Amino acid sequence: MRLYWPVVIAATALVGLLAYGVAAKQTDTSIDQAVASGERIDAPEATLPLLDASGKGSLADHRGKVVVLNFWASWCGPCVKELPLLERTQEKIRDQGGMVLGVDYKDVRENAQEFVTRFNLSYPHLRDRDGAYAEKYDSRAFPETFVIDRQGKIAAVRRGPVTREWLDATLPPLLEEKT
Repeated sequence: MRLYWPVVIAATALVGLLAYGVAAKQTDTSIDQAVASGERIDAPEATLPLLDASGKGSLADHRGKVVVLNFWASWCGPCVKELPLLERTQEKIRDQGGMVLGVDYKDVRENAQEFVTRFNLSYPHLRDRDGAYAEKYDSRAFPETFVIDRQGKIAAVRRGPVTREWLDATLPPLLEEKT
């Protein structure tokens, strides 16, 4: 009977450590909370390779524009389904000082390029090979889209596929803002 208590104590400690580990790994929702409360926070930036392998690019290259920053991957079904909508959005907002910027997440370059070609995507794509850039946005499930205002601040967040309705409600007020 004396061996019973040490086992109970050890098991309780193990359960406590596991619970702490799960709680510590939960998604950071500070971006979502800030945007939901009407606050705009600085959009994380990084210089990444361009998907077409012709150099590097960054969100900072597009300061002064409203940017629809979309994290996607060729292996993500919902991501691929929204690509035509994002291309139509690019065409619609290009002349209003807006753009779409794709960020291909942990993907095989050739697979991602195949989708860019198949859907005749005209907007640029950065390549987040190791997922470090997506982590700065607390991204865990894809697609995820962040609308960045002309000052480089996150103005809207969409965890999951974008819809025409969401884009139509989100973009016009931001496109009307001046720098």
